[in-house]
Amino acid sequence: MILIVGFKGGKSVVRKSVVNKVLSEDYLDLVIDNSGINFEKDRENITPINNMHSMVHVPIEGLDRCIYQYNIYQFLYSLQSRISLEESGVFRVRNTLEYGFQGQGILIAVIDTGIEYQHQAFINPDNTSRIVSIWDQTINEGGEIPVGFTYGTEYTQEMINEALSSDNPLAIVPSTDENGHGTMIAGIAAGNDNPFEEFSGVAPKAELIIVKLKQAKRVNKNVFLVPEDRICYQDTDIMLGIKYAETVAQNLRRPLAICIALGTNQTGHDGHGALAAYLRSITQQSRMCAVIAVGNEGRKRRHYFGSMEDTQASAEFEMVVSRNDRGFSMELWTSSPSQVSIDITSPTGEHMPDVFPGIAECIIHSFSNPDSVIYINNIISESESGDQLILIRFMNPAEGTWTFKVNKLEQIYAQFNVWLPDGDFISDETYFVNASRDVTLTSPGDAEEPITMTAYDPETGEIGDFVSFGYTRSNFVKPDLAAPGVNITCPTLNNSYGSASGTGAAAAHTAGIVALVLEWGVFQGNQSLIRGVDIKSLLIRSAERRMDISYPNNIWGYGKVDVYSLFQLLR
Repeated sequence: MILIVGFKGGKSVVRKSVVNKVLSEDYLDLVIDNSGINFEKDRENITPINNMHSMVHVPIEGLDRCIYQYNIYQFLYSLQSRISLEESGVFRVRNTLEYGFQGQGILIAVIDTGIEYQHQAFINPDNTSRIVSIWDQTINEGGEIPVGFTYGTEYTQEMINEALSSDNPLAIVPSTDENGHGTMIAGIAAGNDNPFEEFSGVAPKAELIIVKLKQAKRVNKNVFLVPEDRICYQDTDIMLGIKYAETVAQNLRRPLAICIALGTNQTGHDGHGALAAYLRSITQQSRMCAVIAVGNEGRKRRHYFGSMEDTQASAEFEMVVSRNDRGFSMELWTSSPSQVSIDITSPTGEHMPDVFPGIAECIIHSFSNPDSVIYINNIISESESGDQLILIRFMNPAEGTWTFKVNKLEQIYAQFNVWLPDGDFISDETYFVNASRDVTLTSPGDAEEPITMTAYDPETGEIGDFVSFGYTRSNFVKPDLAAPGVNITCPTLNNSYGSASGTGAAAAHTAGIVALVLEWGVFQGNQSLIRGVDIKSLLIRSAERRMDISYPNNIWGYGKVDVYSLFQLLR
């Protein structure tokens, strides 16, 4: 049975489903292009996402890790920050009579771990909330599902205000942020001024749309051997969160900035993928803009780059595996038209012979330890990029140094990039020997149109030592810009303040800046149909650039964001 939702007065009011396939661990969620779906025939197994993609729910009974195309699986995302304004010109824009922009009339959507809505950073002086609505995907009993969706609970501003005035707020709005990441992101973008804590959000008059993401299903983690206890999110929930924010903004007829402080090392790091496509579409629309963190993978040694000249037959690389990592995946991408095979030698000297490219083949290889298994898909043409992908999944791999030999099948120049999982999906003790820091950006930060942000230290002016580097695998300029993102004062849990570092913090800072530009363009009537790509162009043109650095580059992009210079440019 599918979820049955009754509607009354525009509100969803009934939950009477035996099985909600979006939530059920008995179903694997796949992402399918809408052109390949018969909605009339398959509607009980389909959850539409947008005009490009939908989610298809497949029973996991008898599930084989080797079936299905790579690009229809759920990719898994980690958080991009760890739990200053004068540096980027924000104070001058907010505090001069000529400008005085503070995000008035603008919505900022934070799609993350939720929010501590009782925090003083999000409450007006009259004890009302600056949060327009919360969609908590994790609460699936006792509340109202947002119209047009099939799970979670929506809390309106009216409900949040009622909660704030009660003796027991959580009895009315039980949504919380157990992690603190979402509270931090929302606060940096739009928190209230607090001079006692030396804190102010970038756009303290903007209002917030909050989406608390549910955790990825265990079955989706199991496909890519992500440990069950890791915090991670699947792209369909993120995409539906974007759809929710877009819907709320359209209903209120308000401009919208979306902040994505999440990332994954899955995909080819070339801007493809359903989530990247959605964010590209958003940023091309009027009165909307998406800002994304570039990632914090720069020093993790999880990317390897190799190349082979015309006369070179093969190339080798090595990976050290920690005993702490009992399962993970690895992706090797080549660029068309080159084709390669791969053979593998374990730390104990066991050799797995060449695996050649095919269409849908999956090779399963067991080692002398019967619990140690490798799954290999050598896909000659990944469906979105057209490039060759070798997906290798390790189950209970032997500790030590693994050797991989990449063999050319044609006598032409060939290059390849290899990535391990990001975040805490593996330990820092599993890494590539002779790793490359280039092309360590995470997806969807590789999407072309959205604004992709790296982080610098506002005290020293130097780039953060943790940041991911660009460009994309297809050599497109990313990151776009840099913003403060090292030791940034921010709201934390329990109505407190602390500091955060990460490119997620820089993305939040920039989402606040985008709100100021939207206020100038739409709310003040200077450019009422301004698009996200227009805002990106203005920020690039007005960025601060050092004389001793050539721009653009794969570390700083086009320079440090400077919104004051932007408005000076527009005078």
